[in-house]
Amino acid sequence: MDMQFLQDNWMLAALALISGAMLAWSFIGGKLSGVEQADTLKATRLYNDDALVLDVREDKEYAAGHIPRAKHIPLGQLAGRLNELEKFKDKPILVTCRTGNRSAHACRTLKKAGFQTVYNQAGGIVAWERANLPVTQK
Repeated sequence: MDMQFLQDNWMLAALALISGAMLAWSFIGGKLSGVEQADTLKATRLYNDDALVLDVREDKEYAAGHIPRAKHIPLGQLAGRLNELEKFKDKPILVTCRTGNRSAHACRTLKKAGFQTVYNQAGGIVAWERANLPVTQK
């Protein structure tokens, strides 16, 4: 790349660098934390194999539609309600939220608490619905 171009467009170059670093971290960060990302195909397999689906969205979001059989514990309450999940410590847990950000945080909380097999649903309930997978309001 031409040095003059970089000097004239340093903000654009910096933005490209930062964007690339954030993209790389999204792949590497999950691996380092020991939390695996589950795309909709993997999430469907986990669901069909009776993994616990943990929805960490707020009450109104959950009520508007969630994955059938999902256990609901809002992210802000998770640390104080881990005892409700004790029997799942050695079983697969698929954690979901709206887009996968809050659930990533919840996955880290679960891993720190000793939960063995934790998956973050990549894209959250938005990706699940886009794949025309079942959602319920019950």
